[in-house]
Amino acid sequence: MKHFILTPFPEYPECTLVAYLHDKSPELKIEARRTVIVCPGGAYMFLSDREAEPVVLPFLAHGFNVFVLNYSFGEFAKDNRPLYEALKTVKFLREHAAEYDVDPDYIFINGYSAGGHLAASAGTMYDLPEIRKALGCEDTDIHRPTATVLAYPVISSGEYAHRDSFSMLCGSHDATDEERAYYSVDKQVTSKTVPSFIWHTVEDMLVPVQNSLLYASALANNGVGFELHVYPHGPHGLVLANKETSYGQSELELPECAKWVNEAARWMMNLK
Repeated sequence: MKHFILTPFPEYPECTLVAYLHDKSPELKIEARRTVIVCPGGAYMFLSDREAEPVVLPFLAHGFNVFVLNYSFGEFAKDNRPLYEALKTVKFLREHAAEYDVDPDYIFINGYSAGGHLAASAGTMYDLPEIRKALGCEDTDIHRPTATVLAYPVISSGEYAHRDSFSMLCGSHDATDEERAYYSVDKQVTSKTVPSFIWHTVEDMLVPVQNSLLYASALANNGVGFELHVYPHGPHGLVLANKETSYGQSELELPECAKWVNEAARWMMNLK
Protein backbone atom coordinates (compact mmCIF):
# COMPACT_ATOMS: atom_id res chain seq x y z
CA MET A 1 0.00 0.00 0.00
CA LYS A 2 1.13 3.54 -0.76
CA HIS A 3 0.55 6.13 1.95
CA PHE A 4 1.39 9.82 1.66
CA ILE A 5 0.07 13.30 2.44
CA LEU A 6 -0.72 15.98 -0.13
CA THR A 7 -1.28 19.71 0.27
CA PRO A 8 -2.83 20.20 -3.17
CA PHE A 9 -4.31 23.69 -2.81
CA PRO A 10 -1.85 26.52 -2.05
CA GLU A 11 -4.76 28.89 -1.43
CA TYR A 12 -6.00 26.56 1.35
CA PRO A 13 -2.84 25.61 3.28
CA GLU A 14 -4.81 24.12 6.19
CA CYS A 15 -6.36 21.53 3.86
CA THR A 16 -4.54 18.23 3.41
CA LEU A 17 -5.31 15.04 1.51
CA VAL A 18 -4.08 11.77 3.00
CA ALA A 19 -3.74 9.03 0.38
CA TYR A 20 -4.11 5.29 0.95
CA LEU A 21 -3.57 3.55 -2.37
CA HIS A 22 -3.28 -0.05 -3.46
CA ASP A 23 0.06 -1.02 -4.92
CA LYS A 24 -0.24 -1.62 -8.62
CA SER A 25 0.28 -5.30 -9.41
CA PRO A 26 0.59 -6.79 -12.92
CA GLU A 27 -0.88 -9.99 -11.52
CA LEU A 28 -4.11 -8.25 -10.46
CA LYS A 29 -4.52 -6.50 -13.82
CA ILE A 30 -6.33 -3.53 -12.26
CA GLU A 31 -5.34 -0.31 -14.00
CA ALA A 32 -7.57 2.10 -12.06
CA ARG A 33 -9.73 1.81 -8.98
CA ARG A 34 -12.96 3.34 -7.84
CA THR A 35 -12.03 5.92 -5.25
CA VAL A 36 -13.50 7.23 -1.99
CA ILE A 37 -12.88 10.66 -0.47
CA VAL A 38 -13.53 10.43 3.29
CA CYS A 39 -14.77 13.52 5.14
CA PRO A 40 -14.61 13.16 8.96
CA GLY A 41 -17.22 14.84 11.14
CA GLY A 42 -16.82 17.25 14.02
CA ALA A 43 -19.52 19.94 13.65
CA TYR A 44 -17.13 21.99 11.47
CA MET A 45 -15.34 22.70 14.78
CA PHE A 46 -12.73 19.90 14.54
CA LEU A 47 -12.12 16.72 12.56
CA SER A 48 -12.78 13.39 14.26
CA ASP A 49 -9.92 10.87 14.09
CA ARG A 50 -12.48 8.10 14.64
CA GLU A 51 -14.08 9.00 11.30
CA ALA A 52 -10.83 9.19 9.36
CA GLU A 53 -8.22 6.42 9.12
CA PRO A 54 -10.33 3.68 10.78
CA VAL A 55 -12.85 3.80 7.90
CA VAL A 56 -10.07 3.70 5.30
CA LEU A 57 -9.16 0.06 5.85
CA PRO A 58 -12.62 -1.43 5.16
CA PHE A 59 -12.85 0.52 1.90
CA LEU A 60 -9.35 -0.60 0.93
CA ALA A 61 -10.38 -4.19 1.64
CA HIS A 62 -13.25 -3.77 -0.82
CA GLY A 63 -10.85 -2.66 -3.54
CA PHE A 64 -11.17 1.13 -3.39
CA ASN A 65 -8.40 3.68 -3.30
CA VAL A 66 -9.08 6.10 -0.45
CA PHE A 67 -8.21 9.71 0.35
CA VAL A 68 -9.02 11.33 3.71
CA LEU A 69 -9.87 15.00 3.23
CA ASN A 70 -8.77 17.11 6.18
CA TYR A 71 -10.87 20.10 5.24
CA SER A 72 -10.89 23.54 6.87
CA PHE A 73 -12.91 24.01 10.05
CA GLY A 74 -13.42 26.45 12.89
CA GLU A 75 -12.89 30.03 11.77
CA PHE A 76 -12.15 28.74 8.25
CA ALA A 77 -15.48 26.90 7.84
CA LYS A 78 -17.44 29.89 6.54
CA ASP A 79 -17.81 31.22 2.99
CA ASN A 80 -18.12 27.73 1.47
CA ARG A 81 -14.43 26.99 2.04
CA PRO A 82 -14.86 23.31 3.03
CA LEU A 83 -17.15 22.84 0.01
CA TYR A 84 -14.61 24.39 -2.35
CA GLU A 85 -11.94 22.08 -0.89
CA ALA A 86 -14.14 19.00 -1.38
CA LEU A 87 -15.02 19.87 -4.97
CA LYS A 88 -11.44 20.86 -5.77
CA THR A 89 -10.40 17.43 -4.46
CA VAL A 90 -12.74 15.72 -6.92
CA LYS A 91 -11.34 17.88 -9.71
CA PHE A 92 -7.74 17.26 -8.59
CA LEU A 93 -8.21 13.49 -8.55
CA ARG A 94 -9.73 13.50 -12.03
CA GLU A 95 -6.86 15.62 -13.32
CA HIS A 96 -4.32 13.24 -11.71
CA ALA A 97 -6.25 10.03 -12.24
CA ALA A 98 -3.44 8.21 -14.03
CA GLU A 99 -0.89 9.22 -11.39
CA TYR A 100 -2.96 7.86 -8.50
CA ASP A 101 -4.64 4.92 -10.30
CA VAL A 102 -8.05 6.55 -9.91
CA ASP A 103 -10.98 5.62 -12.11
CA PRO A 104 -12.18 9.13 -13.02
CA ASP A 105 -15.73 7.91 -13.64
CA TYR A 106 -16.15 6.70 -10.06
CA ILE A 107 -15.08 9.21 -7.42
CA PHE A 108 -17.28 9.00 -4.31
CA ILE A 109 -17.46 11.32 -1.30
CA ASN A 110 -18.13 9.63 2.04
CA GLY A 111 -18.96 11.79 5.06
CA TYR A 112 -19.89 11.40 8.72
CA SER A 113 -22.17 13.79 10.62
CA ALA A 114 -20.93 17.28 9.60
CA GLY A 115 -18.66 15.51 7.11
CA GLY A 116 -21.87 13.99 5.76
CA HIS A 117 -23.20 17.50 5.33
CA LEU A 118 -20.07 18.41 3.38
CA ALA A 119 -20.39 15.31 1.19
CA ALA A 120 -24.10 15.97 0.54
CA SER A 121 -23.34 19.62 -0.22
CA ALA A 122 -20.76 18.54 -2.78
CA GLY A 123 -23.35 16.29 -4.40
CA THR A 124 -25.95 19.06 -4.64
CA MET A 125 -24.32 22.49 -4.60
CA TYR A 126 -21.64 21.68 -7.18
CA ASP A 127 -24.18 22.83 -9.78
CA LEU A 128 -24.94 26.26 -8.28
CA PRO A 129 -23.78 29.03 -10.63
CA GLU A 130 -21.76 30.79 -7.93
CA ILE A 131 -19.97 27.55 -7.02
CA ARG A 132 -19.18 26.73 -10.64
CA LYS A 133 -17.86 30.25 -11.19
CA ALA A 134 -15.68 30.20 -8.07
CA LEU A 135 -14.10 26.92 -9.21
CA GLY A 136 -13.82 27.87 -12.89
CA CYS A 137 -16.11 25.00 -13.82
CA GLU A 138 -18.90 26.83 -15.64
CA ASP A 139 -18.72 24.51 -18.67
CA THR A 140 -17.51 21.25 -17.15
CA ASP A 141 -18.52 18.70 -14.52
CA ILE A 142 -14.94 17.73 -13.64
CA HIS A 143 -15.67 18.75 -10.02
CA ARG A 144 -18.88 16.72 -9.74
CA PRO A 145 -18.63 13.62 -7.49
CA THR A 146 -20.05 10.41 -8.90
CA ALA A 147 -22.14 9.75 -5.79
CA THR A 148 -22.15 10.27 -2.03
CA VAL A 149 -22.10 7.91 0.94
CA LEU A 150 -23.60 9.59 3.99
CA ALA A 151 -23.33 8.35 7.57
CA TYR A 152 -25.78 9.98 10.03
CA PRO A 153 -25.43 13.24 8.09
CA VAL A 154 -26.25 16.77 9.16
CA ILE A 155 -28.68 17.90 6.45
CA SER A 156 -31.42 20.32 7.50
CA SER A 157 -31.10 23.77 9.06
CA GLY A 158 -34.73 23.64 10.15
CA GLU A 159 -36.51 21.96 13.03
CA TYR A 160 -34.08 19.03 13.21
CA ALA A 161 -30.88 21.03 12.73
CA HIS A 162 -27.57 20.47 14.44
CA ARG A 163 -27.32 24.17 15.24
CA ASP A 164 -23.58 24.34 15.93
CA SER A 165 -22.71 23.03 12.47
CA PHE A 166 -24.76 25.71 10.75
CA SER A 167 -23.38 28.42 13.03
CA MET A 168 -19.85 27.47 11.95
CA LEU A 169 -20.83 27.47 8.28
CA CYS A 170 -22.44 30.90 8.63
CA GLY A 171 -19.57 32.24 10.72
CA SER A 172 -21.92 33.35 13.49
CA HIS A 173 -24.18 31.94 16.19
CA ASP A 174 -26.49 34.86 15.41
CA ALA A 175 -27.04 33.91 11.76
CA THR A 176 -30.58 34.35 10.50
CA ASP A 177 -32.80 31.45 9.46
CA GLU A 178 -32.43 32.63 5.88
CA GLU A 179 -28.64 32.53 6.09
CA ARG A 180 -28.74 29.03 7.58
CA ALA A 181 -31.23 27.86 4.95
CA TYR A 182 -28.63 28.28 2.19
CA TYR A 183 -26.71 25.38 3.77
CA SER A 184 -29.81 23.20 4.27
CA VAL A 185 -28.89 20.49 1.79
CA ASP A 186 -32.41 19.10 1.42
CA LYS A 187 -33.39 22.48 -0.05
CA GLN A 188 -30.58 22.31 -2.65
CA VAL A 189 -31.57 18.98 -4.24
CA THR A 190 -32.42 19.04 -7.96
CA SER A 191 -32.61 16.45 -10.70
CA LYS A 192 -28.85 17.01 -11.18
CA THR A 193 -28.01 15.96 -7.63
CA VAL A 194 -25.81 12.85 -7.51
CA PRO A 195 -27.09 9.47 -6.20
CA SER A 196 -26.57 8.68 -2.54
CA PHE A 197 -26.19 5.81 -0.08
CA ILE A 198 -27.46 6.96 3.33
CA TRP A 199 -27.59 5.37 6.76
CA HIS A 200 -28.78 6.61 10.14
CA THR A 201 -30.24 5.31 13.41
CA VAL A 202 -33.64 6.09 14.92
CA GLU A 203 -32.08 6.66 18.34
CA ASP A 204 -29.66 9.36 17.15
CA MET A 205 -30.42 12.28 19.46
CA LEU A 206 -27.62 14.63 18.32
CA VAL A 207 -28.45 14.61 14.60
CA PRO A 208 -32.03 13.30 14.38
CA VAL A 209 -32.86 10.67 11.78
CA GLN A 210 -35.24 13.17 10.16
CA ASN A 211 -32.15 14.70 8.52
CA SER A 212 -31.62 11.59 6.42
CA LEU A 213 -35.35 11.14 5.83
CA LEU A 214 -35.68 14.70 4.55
CA TYR A 215 -32.74 14.21 2.20
CA ALA A 216 -34.03 10.88 0.90
CA SER A 217 -37.46 12.43 0.33
CA ALA A 218 -35.93 15.32 -1.61
CA LEU A 219 -33.95 12.87 -3.75
CA ALA A 220 -37.08 10.82 -4.44
CA ASN A 221 -39.07 13.92 -5.35
CA ASN A 222 -36.41 14.88 -7.90
CA GLY A 223 -35.98 11.44 -9.43
CA VAL A 224 -32.47 10.90 -8.00
CA GLY A 225 -31.42 7.37 -7.04
CA PHE A 226 -30.58 6.47 -3.46
CA GLU A 227 -30.37 3.62 -0.97
CA LEU A 228 -31.41 4.35 2.62
CA HIS A 229 -30.75 2.20 5.69
CA VAL A 230 -32.36 3.19 8.99
CA TYR A 231 -31.34 1.05 11.95
CA PRO A 232 -33.57 1.02 15.05
CA HIS A 233 -30.84 1.31 17.69
CA GLY A 234 -27.61 3.17 18.22
CA PRO A 235 -26.45 6.65 19.25
CA HIS A 236 -24.80 9.30 17.10
CA GLY A 237 -21.24 8.73 15.93
CA LEU A 238 -21.23 4.95 15.49
CA VAL A 239 -18.71 5.12 12.62
CA LEU A 240 -17.92 1.42 12.00
CA ALA A 241 -20.05 0.36 14.99
CA ASN A 242 -17.29 -1.98 16.17
CA LYS A 243 -14.47 -2.08 18.73
CA GLU A 244 -12.12 -0.22 16.39
CA THR A 245 -14.16 2.99 16.59
CA SER A 246 -16.00 2.59 19.92
CA TYR A 247 -13.14 4.02 22.08
CA GLY A 248 -14.15 1.63 24.84
CA GLN A 249 -17.85 2.49 24.86
CA SER A 250 -19.86 -0.69 24.40
CA GLU A 251 -22.95 1.20 23.22
CA LEU A 252 -20.99 2.09 20.06
CA GLU A 253 -20.49 -1.58 19.18
CA LEU A 254 -23.57 -2.74 17.26
CA PRO A 255 -23.06 -5.62 14.79
CA GLU A 256 -26.34 -4.91 13.02
CA CYS A 257 -25.17 -1.39 12.19
CA ALA A 258 -21.64 -2.49 11.29
CA LYS A 259 -23.12 -4.11 8.19
CA TRP A 260 -23.42 -0.70 6.55
CA VAL A 261 -19.85 -0.77 5.22
CA ASN A 262 -20.41 -3.91 3.19
CA GLU A 263 -23.75 -2.60 1.95
CA ALA A 264 -22.22 0.70 0.90
CA ALA A 265 -19.30 -0.99 -0.85
CA ARG A 266 -21.70 -3.25 -2.74
CA TRP A 267 -23.78 -0.22 -3.77
CA MET A 268 -20.72 1.72 -4.95
CA MET A 269 -19.29 -1.19 -6.89
CA ASN A 270 -22.62 -1.83 -8.62
CA LEU A 271 -23.26 1.80 -9.53
CA LYS A 272 -23.23 2.33 -13.30
